[in-house]
Amino acid sequence: MDKKVIVVASGNAGKIREFREMLEPEGYEVRCLADFPDYREPEETGETFEENAVIKAQAVTDQYGIEAISDDSGLSVDAFDGGPGVHSARWLGHDTPYSVKNRIVLEKMGDRTDRSCRYVCAIAWTAPGRQPAVFSDKVECEIAYEPKGENGFGYDPIVYYPPLHRTMAELSKDEKNAISHRGKALRKLEEWLRENH
Repeated sequence: MDKKVIVVASGNAGKIREFREMLEPEGYEVRCLADFPDYREPEETGETFEENAVIKAQAVTDQYGIEAISDDSGLSVDAFDGGPGVHSARWLGHDTPYSVKNRIVLEKMGDRTDRSCRYVCAIAWTAPGRQPAVFSDKVECEIAYEPKGENGFGYDPIVYYPPLHRTMAELSKDEKNAISHRGKALRKLEEWLRENH
């Protein structure tokens, strides 16, 4: 059986790895933006994760006439009125290392007792001549008091998942994929693709 090619409209190595881990067993050949050096990146002008996910996936479909998926995801912290939210990747600047971003989150949190937060993910699927489809999910967490763990990426070392008593960066890839915002949204996408592809 020929593998179905799908492009992940992302340059984030951590996201691409997670998509590969979940989509390749389903028979997909996962490509990414590094395979398309002339790709013109669109402006993420959406006000929601869903809108930005569609903008990024649709740009790949429009430029290359191929099937694409894009996720827009981020960390929503109640103490920051839902921030950094849709600006999670761009917060403090795209080139600012997450070690710095994580340190600043912890500094801003201080010793607050309400540390509730959630990871939110919207995954958009686009294809030539088809309406975009969007799948969203989230995982409720807390901001840790200090970074822990070497796995994952982004804010994972400071995002604590109470049911497993560990940060996202302390979970194995299988544990994380089973409960994460991206894992849950991707399973919705996979189910939809099986029925509509």
